[in-house]
Amino acid sequence: QHAVERHFRQAYEAAENSYVPPASLRSFEQKIGLKDHIKRAMPLFLTLRDNTGKCLVTAMLPPGGRSDKAFRCIVVGKSNTDPYPDFGNAIQKLADHFGLPLDAARCFPYRR
Repeated sequence: QHAVERHFRQAYEAAENSYVPPASLRSFEQKIGLKDHIKRAMPLFLTLRDNTGKCLVTAMLPPGGRSDKAFRCIVVGKSNTDPYPDFGNAIQKLADHFGLPLDAARCFPYRR
């Protein structure tokens, strides 16, 4: 129930379209490396959940969770709400884990 789903579909399609199989493979082997390529090329999509599994926060981080100044991280709550007031501590722990700045001013796209 948020815009990150659209970003996931677009990133998946872009990663899939950027795959170039090795020329030496037979036609039925062309997609053998596709899954690994998609894993390397796509941003990370993570969900912070409560103890019952309920989704609290969804984050889109750079591929591999590695810092990339050109990549804009996105962090949103359910229905694109601002998750920082209620889950700022959990978001900060995620930021610390990956060594990425996930501050609200930069990552919450709907701030007014």
